[in-house]
Amino acid sequence: MTQQDKKVAVITGASSGIGLSLSREFAKKGWNLVLGSRNIHRLEEIKNELEINGITIIIQSTDVRIESDCQELINKCIISFGRIDVMVNNAGISMRALFGEVKLHVIKEVMDVNFWGTAYCSHYSLPWLIESKGTLVGVISIAGYIGLPGRSAYSASKFAMRGLLNTIRVENLKKGLNVLVVAPGFTRSDIRKNALNPEGLHQGETPRNEEKMMSSEAVAVEIIRAIDKRKSSLVLTFWEGKFTVFLSKLFPRLLDRLAYAHMAKEPNSPFK
Repeated sequence: MTQQDKKVAVITGASSGIGLSLSREFAKKGWNLVLGSRNIHRLEEIKNELEINGITIIIQSTDVRIESDCQELINKCIISFGRIDVMVNNAGISMRALFGEVKLHVIKEVMDVNFWGTAYCSHYSLPWLIESKGTLVGVISIAGYIGLPGRSAYSASKFAMRGLLNTIRVENLKKGLNVLVVAPGFTRSDIRKNALNPEGLHQGETPRNEEKMMSSEAVAVEIIRAIDKRKSSLVLTFWEGKFTVFLSKLFPRLLDRLAYAHMAKEPNSPFK
């Protein structure tokens, strides 16, 4: 297979967590990659790790809050490979605070990263994905299906991502584009360590026991399987994922109480 024949995936938030695990899984499949992250030094290490598989990896310092950064990420992909087969909107940030106590700029930052980063990258990659009849992926969360207490901005951004991506799917229903919305449950990653507190500072430690969570590697395997099957949605884990979504449709008031009780058990919970 020549370089021109290899498929190409663009991944944001590729320096850690699900993004890094996806990069490794795509590399195993022999795909060329374009990786975006603000941590360019980590991307350089990943490039050195994965290019031994005979693939080409392009790295780009990308702050998805900035439209021109997202446009440049896509432009670099097209200049390098002339195609995009999968665009994975994975870059994300969380927060932990009651809505009545959080500074409003924190909500804006979460929306800028999670929603606008997805909107920018999806917009600039869309013509190329339609041309390749490829897949547009958005990594949301179970918080994109339920209002997660103490995570108001995070839930809002993930609901918005789901609405945006579902609309893009319908608009392009007859163009061969696949749109996959992925909702992992709690996953072992740095997202909770980097979550913003009420003032917008990184909380620096996870409030949850991560040992029992699904690994980012397992999530990545499931995402690529869903891409191969051209699924439109993927909700991961049974109890935290599928059952929660089921309850949200049939017993929303019960789910409200369960979600409150669950999140109130966290160490240093914002619930008084």
